[in-house]
Amino acid sequence: MTFSENYYQSADGLNLYYREYGSGSDKSPLLCLSGLTRNSADFHDFAERYSKSRKVYALDYRGRGKSDYDKDYKNYNPQTYFGDIFAFLTTKGITRALFVGTSLGGLLTIGIAGLARDFVAGAILNDVGPEVNTSGSSRIMNYVGKDVRFSTLEEAAAQQKEMYSGAYPDLPEDGWLNQAKTTFVYDEKAKNYRLNYDLNISKALAEQLNAKEQVDLWPLFAALKDVPTLAIRGALSDVLSAEVFERMKAENPDMKTLVLENRGHVPLLNEPEALAKLDKFIAGI
Repeated sequence: MTFSENYYQSADGLNLYYREYGSGSDKSPLLCLSGLTRNSADFHDFAERYSKSRKVYALDYRGRGKSDYDKDYKNYNPQTYFGDIFAFLTTKGITRALFVGTSLGGLLTIGIAGLARDFVAGAILNDVGPEVNTSGSSRIMNYVGKDVRFSTLEEAAAQQKEMYSGAYPDLPEDGWLNQAKTTFVYDEKAKNYRLNYDLNISKALAEQLNAKEQVDLWPLFAALKDVPTLAIRGALSDVLSAEVFERMKAENPDMKTLVLENRGHVPLLNEPEALAKLDKFIAGI
């Protein structure tokens, strides 16, 4: 493997998994934070590309991938994730990192910038901003937590294509198979493929979305004004609207931006146009 598999402990005793790529370097490491139900495998190709010159870490949040599941679903919340990320940084002795946040990972990056900006050497926000479009959150709520099973990865890939082809209209067949491989894991007991996360995450998400008071992330986003930031939006996204994206640019004029055609939520970060922008941005940090 081109990476090592490791664990660290959360403050409440869970074993949390992370991948480590690359070798020692004076450059700020890349810290990859995935989407709500996603995991470290999403960043494999990305990490291989950029680990030639620096360390790259990709985390599995609690309840995802190879990390322990939490017995209390209420702990699947941003405050707990912040604590887990800071526990990781402390464990590795990392004082500054270039954060790469996809969807939920981007929201956490914005939060960390607001809470402890000195840790953030730079930020890449992949199809997310201080406001989440309600149509996107409703769509996500409709599929999260459904216990879907498949006999083969090929069947899973076909279902992924049916559900998400609107976000990836030009994705080739092998791309859908790769999506299935990072989305599902083989269940030895049931002898089929299941989703690679704790389905109870849906309970926490429903409570958070239905809460009377929602956290205003715009003041936290303002903390990125003095931090090198690249914001990427899929032109077909139903999570990061064009209006919010324009406001982000207005409030942070120094922020680098990129809109990817034929991509919804979320860009895969392997698109040629994205890689060209990422190469230049990451090299400067």
